[in-house]
Amino acid sequence: MPQYKVKVKWGKECYPDIEVNTEEPPLLFKAQLFALTGVQPERQKVMIKGLTLKDSDWDNFKLKDGVTILLMGSKEEDVPKEPVEKTVFVEDMNESELATAMDLPAGLTNLGNTCYMNATVQCLKVVPELREALQNFQGGVAAAGSVIPAQSITAALRDLYSSMDKGNNIPPIVLLQVMHMAFPRFAEKNEHGGFSQQDANECWTELIRISIIDQYFGGTFDVELKCVEAEDEPVSKSKEQFLQLSCFISQDVRYMHSGLKNKMQEQLTKKSSTLDRDAVYIKTSKISRLPAYLTVQFVRFYYKEKESINAKILKDVKFPLDFDAFDLCSSELQEKLAPVRAKFKEWEDAQLELAAKEKDKNRGDVKVKEDKEYAPYWFENDLGSNNSGYYTLQAVLTHRGRSSSSGHYVGWVRQAGDNWIKCDDDNVSPVTTEDILKLSGGGM
Repeated sequence: MPQYKVKVKWGKECYPDIEVNTEEPPLLFKAQLFALTGVQPERQKVMIKGLTLKDSDWDNFKLKDGVTILLMGSKEEDVPKEPVEKTVFVEDMNESELATAMDLPAGLTNLGNTCYMNATVQCLKVVPELREALQNFQGGVAAAGSVIPAQSITAALRDLYSSMDKGNNIPPIVLLQVMHMAFPRFAEKNEHGGFSQQDANECWTELIRISIIDQYFGGTFDVELKCVEAEDEPVSKSKEQFLQLSCFISQDVRYMHSGLKNKMQEQLTKKSSTLDRDAVYIKTSKISRLPAYLTVQFVRFYYKEKESINAKILKDVKFPLDFDAFDLCSSELQEKLAPVRAKFKEWEDAQLELAAKEKDKNRGDVKVKEDKEYAPYWFENDLGSNNSGYYTLQAVLTHRGRSSSSGHYVGWVRQAGDNWIKCDDDNVSPVTTEDILKLSGGGM
């Protein structure tokens, strides 16, 4: 592997023993320099013996161990600003100016087919419990070769969110590096030498699995297994943990809820102890613990043997902005959910009654002031659970393309109230609720 240790000189600063891997794109090295100096990649001029490093390849840049690389460029805060700020109209603003004016969050630089990670990171950022836990985390990123996956990824995610809070687009170089060390499949290269496209759902699952708040995302199934061919065989009962629900898409599935229900009862074949042969079983699953944040995966990819690829189902399947998981739950959990659901019903009835009185009083439509009292959303003895069965959509992660090994991932995140933003790598822009509901087709 063509790796070198070089010296980087930037003004009066000198950084020895900087590792460079020429199998990775130059932009990744520039992101590394950004982490060291604070100079944004687009402001960098990287030179060696009068030759300037290109963004596309290393062809004109001959490296060897110990060579000195000259970095020219200023940090954004060091660049002089005009003393008088000119008025700029919205229609004349570029994407970066528009993001600042509308208080849009920072985007993430694509470091070569890393949109799957960027979209995942943006969607997870909406979870306040995760942000709080990361801020309280005291660990750091372990040195290369001695990586501790959970600690290093947690520290890298904490530092990345901290940098994003400052408002500038960020190259997520450190998080990408620890992800590659912890999960080598994410570091696979394509035939052109760049990083291969990866599955965002796998990235999401790995990040949640090692998360310091996994109890907020994990749920439990009560599972019953009944043999169809042997009526006298006892029903097998067990529990299964899940980090997401799967919405399987068949010809008759048009809505997310029906896709989820279909998965809750399925037919399978296994060895029967009574018949001493393979037999057909009905597997019935009911949720006995709901997590605070419910992840639903639309299972759109399937293996196409003839082409040897994971092809995509582009069928339009609608999903709601508000979801009620009550009928997916076990009878025991439904009983536990009832008290909080009754309080929701009381509040809704009171709002309707108040609206009717105000309408009669003013003889017209009026907006009712909502005076809400907030209560814990979890059961008293189970932090991170859901005690009502009600959910409101917070983020959507979409894939555009025909197979899982290609295409592009985008995150769509609720910012506040009914305001949404589209996180397309380093391009962050406002979108409407109607735009979110149009994502039900698999083409986006």
